[in-house]
Amino acid sequence: MQAILKRNLNTKQCISMMALLAAAAASAVLAQSVKGATDGAANWPQRPVRMMVGFSAGSATDLSARTLAPKLSDLWGQPVVIENRTGAGSSIANAMAAQATPDGYTLLVISASFAINAVLRSNAGYDPLKDFTSVSQIGYSTGALVVTPSLGVKTVKQLIAAANERPGKILYGSAGAGSGIHMTAERFRMSAGIKTTHVAFKGQPEMLIEILAGRVHYGIPGLGPALGMIRDGRLWAIAVVTPKRSPLLPDVPAMVEILPNFRRDASHAIMAPAKTPRAIVNKISRDVAKVLDMPDVKKQLEAVDFIPAASTPEEFDKILRGMLVTFDEVAKSAGLKAQ
Repeated sequence: MQAILKRNLNTKQCISMMALLAAAAASAVLAQSVKGATDGAANWPQRPVRMMVGFSAGSATDLSARTLAPKLSDLWGQPVVIENRTGAGSSIANAMAAQATPDGYTLLVISASFAINAVLRSNAGYDPLKDFTSVSQIGYSTGALVVTPSLGVKTVKQLIAAANERPGKILYGSAGAGSGIHMTAERFRMSAGIKTTHVAFKGQPEMLIEILAGRVHYGIPGLGPALGMIRDGRLWAIAVVTPKRSPLLPDVPAMVEILPNFRRDASHAIMAPAKTPRAIVNKISRDVAKVLDMPDVKKQLEAVDFIPAASTPEEFDKILRGMLVTFDEVAKSAGLKAQ
């Protein structure tokens, strides 16, 4: 009997020892995994980071990128290089970024056109959900409905009247077919019940030049690129496309004061290629939030009436999915996509 008890005791001791060893091994694996994830972020970046923009230098999206880039460069100790790849309403840049190595060294700064193009084009060259991972929202730009002085209209109601008198003859510009500016202008056209003709350009600077020259009658650029031209009278701002008036143009009405059913989506954000390590994505997101909270950055953005609004990757993923649903509905309603 004593031998049996002794044997049972030894068995229990062995089982306990094996359990302890298994727990220790699991802890070691977990610690190594956490260490690997931390090291992946801690050692990044070790070379320059490319920040791609699908619009021209001087556009609203480009201004967002160029505001962040030098501050992120300071935080990371590496250059952050802006690469403008214009064309197809930002689809060229989006498709290139989708194919980049997912190591955090290629980032994409987007506007609403990122979602719009995916909705409008079956051959856009990228899938916004499968080919990318959200990093952080940057914020919202303020847009202004501007007209060329040669058109002779000074209010939204006058523009609507002119368009009704000359259906299809009034031209509006955009930063490319499927760009955020295009969709905003299309939503204005629908809300106003007018028939006007779209003219696409590579970016906002090119569009603004044509409006200044009077070859295009109106557009809805970001306030940042257009503000100087508005203040010196070369463009007339007749509305801002925000829920309330802009402190930079307090005498210009908000579009909803005239057309209560008007809405606009204007998020700027940073995306990374799918499968970019989560530790790196989270680090970039945190650092973007740090930059947007810097007093000098806030002041710089306020000067062009851009509202900073950082987010977690998960928060912007929700925003992006909502934008895809909204723009799909608008595109169908506007006849830009089959029902």
